[in-house]
Amino acid sequence: MAESVDCVVIGAGVVGLAVARSLALTGREVVVLEAASAIGTETSSRNSEVIHAGIYYAPGSLKAVSCVNGRQLLYRYCAERGVAHRRCGKLIVATDTAQIATLHKIQAHAAANGVDDLRLLTADQAKTMEPQLRCVAALLSPSTGIVDSHGLMLAYLGEAEDHGAMLALQSPVIGGAVHNDGIMLEVGGDEPMQLLARTVINSAGLYAQRVAGALRGFPQGLVPPTHYAKGNYYSLSGRSPFAHLIYPVPEAAGLGVHLTLDLAGQARFGPDVEWIAEIDYDVGLHRADGFYRAIRDYWPGLRDGQLEPGYAGIRPKLGGPDQAASDFVIQGPREHGVAGLVNLFGIESPGLTASLALAGQVVEIACKS
Repeated sequence: MAESVDCVVIGAGVVGLAVARSLALTGREVVVLEAASAIGTETSSRNSEVIHAGIYYAPGSLKAVSCVNGRQLLYRYCAERGVAHRRCGKLIVATDTAQIATLHKIQAHAAANGVDDLRLLTADQAKTMEPQLRCVAALLSPSTGIVDSHGLMLAYLGEAEDHGAMLALQSPVIGGAVHNDGIMLEVGGDEPMQLLARTVINSAGLYAQRVAGALRGFPQGLVPPTHYAKGNYYSLSGRSPFAHLIYPVPEAAGLGVHLTLDLAGQARFGPDVEWIAEIDYDVGLHRADGFYRAIRDYWPGLRDGQLEPGYAGIRPKLGGPDQAASDFVIQGPREHGVAGLVNLFGIESPGLTASLALAGQVVEIACKS
Protein backbone atom coordinates (compact mmCIF):
# COMPACT_ATOMS: atom_id res chain seq x y z
CA MET A 1 0.00 0.00 0.00
CA ALA A 2 1.33 3.44 -0.92
CA GLU A 3 2.21 5.97 1.73
CA SER A 4 0.86 9.49 1.33
CA VAL A 5 2.97 12.61 1.65
CA ASP A 6 2.33 16.28 1.00
CA CYS A 7 5.45 17.26 -1.01
CA VAL A 8 8.23 15.29 -2.63
CA VAL A 9 11.35 16.94 -4.00
CA ILE A 10 13.25 14.66 -6.39
CA GLY A 11 16.96 15.45 -6.29
CA ALA A 12 19.14 16.67 -3.41
CA GLY A 13 21.33 19.02 -5.42
CA VAL A 14 21.67 22.67 -4.52
CA VAL A 15 18.41 23.72 -6.22
CA GLY A 16 16.42 20.75 -4.91
CA LEU A 17 17.60 21.44 -1.36
CA ALA A 18 16.82 25.15 -1.73
CA VAL A 19 13.31 24.21 -2.86
CA ALA A 20 12.90 21.75 0.03
CA ARG A 21 13.98 24.47 2.46
CA SER A 22 11.54 27.00 1.01
CA LEU A 23 8.65 24.54 1.05
CA ALA A 24 9.42 23.50 4.63
CA LEU A 25 9.54 27.14 5.73
CA THR A 26 5.95 27.55 4.50
CA GLY A 27 4.90 24.67 6.76
CA ARG A 28 4.57 22.01 4.06
CA GLU A 29 5.48 18.39 4.79
CA VAL A 30 8.52 17.62 2.61
CA VAL A 31 10.37 14.44 1.66
CA VAL A 32 13.53 14.73 -0.46
CA LEU A 33 14.34 11.68 -2.58
CA GLU A 34 17.96 11.36 -3.72
CA ALA A 35 19.22 8.50 -5.90
CA ALA A 36 22.84 8.79 -4.74
CA SER A 37 24.32 7.98 -1.34
CA ALA A 38 25.00 11.64 -0.50
CA ILE A 39 23.66 15.08 -1.36
CA GLY A 40 24.92 17.10 -4.31
CA THR A 41 27.22 14.50 -5.82
CA GLU A 42 26.88 15.60 -9.46
CA THR A 43 26.35 19.02 -11.06
CA SER A 44 26.05 20.83 -7.71
CA SER A 45 29.51 19.80 -6.52
CA ARG A 46 31.28 19.57 -9.89
CA ASN A 47 31.44 23.22 -10.86
CA SER A 48 33.52 26.34 -10.30
CA GLU A 49 31.70 27.31 -7.07
CA VAL A 50 31.37 30.82 -8.46
CA ILE A 51 28.75 33.31 -7.31
CA HIS A 52 27.95 34.85 -10.68
CA ALA A 53 27.03 38.50 -11.11
CA GLY A 54 24.56 37.87 -13.98
CA ILE A 55 26.55 39.36 -16.83
CA TYR A 56 26.15 37.14 -19.86
CA TYR A 57 22.57 35.88 -19.97
CA ALA A 58 19.87 37.16 -22.30
CA PRO A 59 18.13 40.20 -20.77
CA GLY A 60 14.78 39.23 -19.29
CA SER A 61 15.60 35.50 -19.39
CA LEU A 62 15.02 33.29 -16.38
CA LYS A 63 18.79 32.79 -16.13
CA ALA A 64 19.42 36.54 -16.01
CA VAL A 65 16.65 37.44 -13.58
CA SER A 66 17.19 34.53 -11.21
CA CYS A 67 20.97 35.03 -11.24
CA VAL A 68 20.87 38.73 -10.38
CA ASN A 69 18.19 38.26 -7.71
CA GLY A 70 19.72 35.00 -6.50
CA ARG A 71 23.18 36.51 -6.12
CA GLN A 72 21.87 39.15 -3.73
CA LEU A 73 19.90 36.57 -1.79
CA LEU A 74 22.86 34.20 -1.69
CA TYR A 75 25.37 36.71 -0.32
CA ARG A 76 22.88 37.66 2.39
CA TYR A 77 22.11 34.03 3.20
CA CYS A 78 25.78 33.04 3.42
CA ALA A 79 26.49 35.94 5.77
CA GLU A 80 23.52 35.14 8.00
CA ARG A 81 24.09 31.37 8.10
CA GLY A 82 27.88 31.38 8.31
CA VAL A 83 28.44 29.68 4.93
CA ALA A 84 32.02 30.22 3.77
CA HIS A 85 32.24 32.58 0.81
CA ARG A 86 34.30 35.48 -0.51
CA ARG A 87 33.44 38.38 -2.80
CA CYS A 88 36.79 38.23 -4.60
CA GLY A 89 35.77 39.81 -7.92
CA LYS A 90 36.75 38.74 -11.40
CA LEU A 91 38.47 40.16 -14.44
CA ILE A 92 37.16 39.49 -17.95
CA VAL A 93 40.21 39.96 -20.11
CA ALA A 94 40.75 40.95 -23.73
CA THR A 95 44.03 39.56 -25.03
CA ASP A 96 43.95 41.38 -28.38
CA THR A 97 42.62 44.76 -29.43
CA ALA A 98 39.80 43.24 -31.51
CA GLN A 99 38.24 41.94 -28.26
CA ILE A 100 37.99 45.38 -26.64
CA ALA A 101 34.76 46.05 -28.54
CA THR A 102 33.42 42.80 -27.07
CA LEU A 103 34.19 44.05 -23.56
CA HIS A 104 32.10 47.15 -24.27
CA LYS A 105 29.26 44.94 -25.49
CA ILE A 106 29.51 42.76 -22.38
CA GLN A 107 29.37 45.85 -20.17
CA ALA A 108 26.24 47.12 -21.94
CA HIS A 109 24.66 43.66 -21.86
CA ALA A 110 25.33 43.37 -18.13
CA ALA A 111 23.77 46.78 -17.51
CA ALA A 112 20.63 45.58 -19.31
CA ASN A 113 20.49 42.76 -16.76
CA GLY A 114 20.80 45.18 -13.85
CA VAL A 115 24.52 44.57 -13.31
CA ASP A 116 25.77 48.15 -13.36
CA ASP A 117 29.02 47.88 -11.39
CA LEU A 118 31.35 46.61 -14.15
CA ARG A 119 34.38 48.82 -14.66
CA LEU A 120 36.52 48.93 -17.80
CA LEU A 121 40.25 48.81 -17.01
CA THR A 122 43.25 49.61 -19.13
CA ALA A 123 46.01 47.04 -19.45
CA ASP A 124 48.11 48.91 -16.88
CA GLN A 125 45.23 49.10 -14.39
CA ALA A 126 44.54 45.36 -14.76
CA LYS A 127 48.22 44.49 -14.42
CA THR A 128 48.48 46.62 -11.29
CA MET A 129 45.83 44.36 -9.78
CA GLU A 130 47.29 41.15 -11.27
CA PRO A 131 50.96 41.58 -12.27
CA GLN A 132 51.21 38.24 -14.10
CA LEU A 133 48.18 38.92 -16.29
CA ARG A 134 48.59 39.49 -20.03
CA CYS A 135 45.82 41.61 -21.54
CA VAL A 136 45.13 44.77 -23.52
CA ALA A 137 42.06 45.68 -21.45
CA ALA A 138 39.76 44.08 -18.88
CA LEU A 139 36.37 44.38 -17.21
CA LEU A 140 36.30 44.23 -13.42
CA SER A 141 33.22 42.56 -11.91
CA PRO A 142 33.34 43.32 -8.17
CA SER A 143 30.10 41.42 -7.45
CA THR A 144 31.49 38.04 -8.51
CA GLY A 145 32.56 35.72 -5.71
CA ILE A 146 33.10 32.14 -4.61
CA VAL A 147 31.23 29.92 -2.16
CA ASP A 148 31.64 26.58 -0.43
CA SER A 149 28.99 24.71 -2.41
CA HIS A 150 28.86 21.74 -0.04
CA GLY A 151 28.59 24.03 2.98
CA LEU A 152 25.74 25.83 1.24
CA MET A 153 23.89 22.58 0.55
CA LEU A 154 24.35 21.48 4.16
CA ALA A 155 22.91 24.80 5.31
CA TYR A 156 19.86 24.40 3.06
CA LEU A 157 19.36 20.82 4.22
CA GLY A 158 19.83 21.68 7.88
CA GLU A 159 17.26 24.46 7.73
CA ALA A 160 14.82 22.24 5.85
CA GLU A 161 15.21 19.45 8.41
CA ASP A 162 14.81 21.95 11.26
CA HIS A 163 11.36 22.64 9.80
CA GLY A 164 10.39 18.98 9.47
CA ALA A 165 11.74 17.95 6.06
CA MET A 166 13.13 14.44 5.64
CA LEU A 167 15.93 13.26 3.34
CA ALA A 168 15.94 9.75 1.86
CA LEU A 169 19.24 8.80 0.22
CA GLN A 170 19.68 5.92 -2.25
CA SER A 171 16.03 6.36 -3.17
CA PRO A 172 15.82 6.71 -6.96
CA VAL A 173 12.48 7.49 -8.59
CA ILE A 174 12.14 4.75 -11.20
CA GLY A 175 8.60 5.44 -12.38
CA GLY A 176 5.23 6.75 -11.44
CA ALA A 177 1.79 7.73 -12.62
CA VAL A 178 -0.52 10.72 -12.57
CA HIS A 179 -3.63 10.02 -10.46
CA ASN A 180 -6.70 12.10 -9.72
CA ASP A 181 -5.64 12.51 -6.08
CA GLY A 182 -1.94 13.11 -6.64
CA ILE A 183 1.16 11.70 -8.26
CA MET A 184 2.19 8.13 -7.45
CA LEU A 185 5.95 7.70 -7.37
CA GLU A 186 7.70 4.35 -7.58
CA VAL A 187 10.86 4.54 -5.49
CA GLY A 188 13.65 2.00 -5.91
CA GLY A 189 16.63 1.25 -3.72
CA ASP A 190 17.11 -1.33 -0.97
CA GLU A 191 13.54 -0.82 0.27
CA PRO A 192 11.33 -0.12 -2.77
CA MET A 193 8.09 1.67 -2.02
CA GLN A 194 5.33 3.78 -3.49
CA LEU A 195 4.62 7.34 -2.44
CA LEU A 196 1.44 9.23 -3.29
CA ALA A 197 2.33 12.93 -3.26
CA ARG A 198 0.11 15.97 -3.56
CA THR A 199 3.05 18.03 -4.89
CA VAL A 200 6.13 16.77 -6.75
CA ILE A 201 9.13 18.94 -7.64
CA ASN A 202 11.30 17.24 -10.25
CA SER A 203 14.74 18.74 -9.57
CA ALA A 204 16.69 15.69 -10.73
CA GLY A 205 19.27 17.67 -12.71
CA LEU A 206 20.93 15.45 -15.30
CA TYR A 207 18.07 12.98 -14.91
CA ALA A 208 15.12 15.37 -14.84
CA GLN A 209 13.96 14.40 -18.34
CA ARG A 210 14.25 10.71 -17.48
CA VAL A 211 12.09 11.19 -14.38
CA ALA A 212 9.43 13.15 -16.28
CA GLY A 213 9.45 10.56 -19.07
CA ALA A 214 8.85 7.79 -16.54
CA LEU A 215 5.60 9.32 -15.24
CA ARG A 216 2.64 7.62 -16.87
CA GLY A 217 0.00 10.16 -17.80
CA PHE A 218 2.49 12.97 -18.31
CA PRO A 219 2.43 14.39 -21.87
CA GLN A 220 5.69 12.99 -23.26
CA GLY A 221 5.86 15.57 -26.03
CA LEU A 222 6.64 18.17 -23.34
CA VAL A 223 9.81 16.41 -22.16
CA PRO A 224 12.67 18.35 -23.78
CA PRO A 225 15.72 16.60 -25.26
CA THR A 226 18.78 16.03 -23.10
CA HIS A 227 22.28 17.13 -24.12
CA TYR A 228 25.33 16.63 -21.95
CA ALA A 229 28.17 19.17 -22.12
CA LYS A 230 31.10 17.92 -20.07
CA GLY A 231 33.40 20.46 -18.50
CA ASN A 232 36.88 19.30 -17.54
CA TYR A 233 38.92 21.07 -14.86
CA TYR A 234 42.66 21.07 -14.25
CA SER A 235 44.28 22.09 -10.97
CA LEU A 236 47.36 24.27 -10.71
CA SER A 237 50.24 22.75 -8.79
CA GLY A 238 51.74 25.30 -6.47
CA ARG A 239 50.53 28.67 -5.27
CA SER A 240 48.14 30.72 -7.41
CA PRO A 241 49.63 33.95 -8.77
CA PHE A 242 46.16 35.53 -8.97
CA ALA A 243 43.83 36.97 -6.32
CA HIS A 244 40.87 37.48 -8.67
CA LEU A 245 39.01 35.09 -10.92
CA ILE A 246 40.24 35.47 -14.50
CA TYR A 247 37.87 34.93 -17.43
CA PRO A 248 38.69 35.24 -21.12
CA VAL A 249 36.17 36.76 -23.51
CA PRO A 250 33.32 34.17 -23.75
CA GLU A 251 33.24 31.45 -26.40
CA ALA A 252 30.45 29.29 -27.82
CA ALA A 253 28.63 27.05 -25.26
CA GLY A 254 30.74 28.29 -22.37
CA LEU A 255 32.76 31.09 -20.84
CA GLY A 256 36.15 29.81 -21.98
CA VAL A 257 38.89 28.19 -19.90
CA HIS A 258 38.87 30.48 -16.91
CA LEU A 259 40.81 30.57 -13.69
CA THR A 260 38.85 30.23 -10.48
CA LEU A 261 39.95 29.96 -6.88
CA ASP A 262 38.71 27.91 -4.00
CA LEU A 263 38.38 29.39 -0.52
CA ALA A 264 41.88 28.14 0.36
CA GLY A 265 43.34 30.08 -2.58
CA GLN A 266 44.05 27.04 -4.75
CA ALA A 267 43.66 27.79 -8.49
CA ARG A 268 41.87 25.60 -10.99
CA PHE A 269 41.19 26.04 -14.67
CA GLY A 270 38.10 25.15 -16.65
CA PRO A 271 35.66 24.16 -17.69
CA ASP A 272 36.14 23.41 -21.36
CA VAL A 273 33.25 22.11 -23.47
CA GLU A 274 33.16 18.45 -24.47
CA TRP A 275 29.85 17.16 -25.83
CA ILE A 276 29.23 13.58 -24.66
CA ALA A 277 26.50 10.97 -25.14
CA GLU A 278 26.80 9.27 -21.74
CA ILE A 279 27.69 10.54 -18.28
CA ASP A 280 31.44 10.21 -17.75
CA TYR A 281 33.51 12.07 -15.17
CA ASP A 282 37.00 10.88 -16.12
CA VAL A 283 39.61 13.61 -16.64
CA GLY A 284 42.85 12.65 -18.34
CA LEU A 285 45.94 14.47 -19.54
CA HIS A 286 44.84 14.17 -23.17
CA ARG A 287 43.03 17.54 -23.07
CA ALA A 288 45.81 19.37 -21.24
CA ASP A 289 47.48 20.76 -24.40
CA GLY A 290 44.35 22.74 -25.22
CA PHE A 291 44.25 24.11 -21.68
CA TYR A 292 47.88 25.22 -21.80
CA ARG A 293 47.27 27.09 -25.07
CA ALA A 294 44.10 28.80 -23.81
CA ILE A 295 45.56 29.78 -20.42
CA ARG A 296 48.81 31.16 -21.87
CA ASP A 297 46.77 33.70 -23.83
CA TYR A 298 46.25 35.55 -20.56
CA TRP A 299 48.95 33.99 -18.34
CA PRO A 300 52.10 33.41 -20.38
CA GLY A 301 53.98 32.49 -17.21
CA LEU A 302 52.29 29.09 -16.94
CA ARG A 303 55.04 26.46 -17.06
CA ASP A 304 54.87 22.99 -18.58
CA GLY A 305 53.84 20.38 -16.03
CA GLN A 306 51.96 22.77 -13.74
CA LEU A 307 48.50 21.46 -14.68
CA GLU A 308 47.13 18.32 -13.05
CA PRO A 309 43.84 16.58 -13.89
CA GLY A 310 41.22 17.81 -11.44
CA TYR A 311 37.59 16.84 -11.88
CA ALA A 312 34.75 17.10 -14.38
CA GLY A 313 31.19 18.33 -14.27
CA ILE A 314 28.35 17.89 -16.73
CA ARG A 315 25.94 20.63 -17.76
CA PRO A 316 22.36 19.43 -18.43
CA LYS A 317 21.78 21.49 -21.56
CA LEU A 318 18.52 21.67 -23.52
CA GLY A 319 20.27 22.51 -26.80
CA GLY A 320 23.05 20.75 -28.65
CA PRO A 321 26.42 22.00 -29.93
CA ASP A 322 24.99 23.77 -32.98
CA GLN A 323 22.08 25.42 -31.19
CA ALA A 324 21.73 28.72 -29.37
CA ALA A 325 22.11 28.73 -25.60
CA SER A 326 18.86 27.76 -23.90
CA ASP A 327 17.23 29.23 -20.82
CA PHE A 328 16.25 27.51 -17.60
CA VAL A 329 12.82 25.88 -17.84
CA ILE A 330 10.41 25.76 -14.92
CA GLN A 331 7.45 23.78 -16.20
CA GLY A 332 4.35 23.81 -14.03
CA PRO A 333 0.68 22.81 -14.36
CA ARG A 334 -0.02 25.83 -16.57
CA GLU A 335 2.35 24.36 -19.18
CA HIS A 336 1.66 20.62 -18.89
CA GLY A 337 -1.74 20.33 -17.21
CA VAL A 338 -0.69 17.96 -14.41
CA ALA A 339 -1.80 19.30 -11.04
CA GLY A 340 0.91 19.41 -8.39
CA LEU A 341 3.89 18.73 -10.67
CA VAL A 342 6.75 21.17 -11.31
CA ASN A 343 9.63 20.12 -13.58
CA LEU A 344 12.98 21.90 -13.64
CA PHE A 345 14.85 21.32 -16.90
CA GLY A 346 18.25 22.57 -18.05
CA ILE A 347 19.35 23.85 -14.65
CA GLU A 348 23.03 24.38 -15.33
CA SER A 349 25.15 27.44 -14.49
CA PRO A 350 24.19 29.82 -12.87
CA GLY A 351 21.96 27.40 -10.97
CA LEU A 352 24.02 27.55 -7.78
CA THR A 353 23.92 31.36 -7.71
CA ALA A 354 20.24 31.37 -8.62
CA SER A 355 19.20 28.60 -6.22
CA LEU A 356 17.28 30.72 -3.71
CA ALA A 357 15.56 32.77 -6.42
CA LEU A 358 14.58 29.62 -8.34
CA ALA A 359 13.29 28.04 -5.13
CA GLY A 360 11.07 31.04 -4.53
CA GLN A 361 9.55 30.76 -8.00
CA VAL A 362 9.03 27.01 -7.71
CA VAL A 363 7.29 27.31 -4.35
CA GLU A 364 5.03 30.05 -5.69
CA ILE A 365 3.97 27.75 -8.54
CA ALA A 366 3.60 24.76 -6.23
CA CYS A 367 1.43 26.62 -3.76
CA LYS A 368 -0.95 27.69 -6.55
CA SER A 369 -1.47 24.20 -7.94
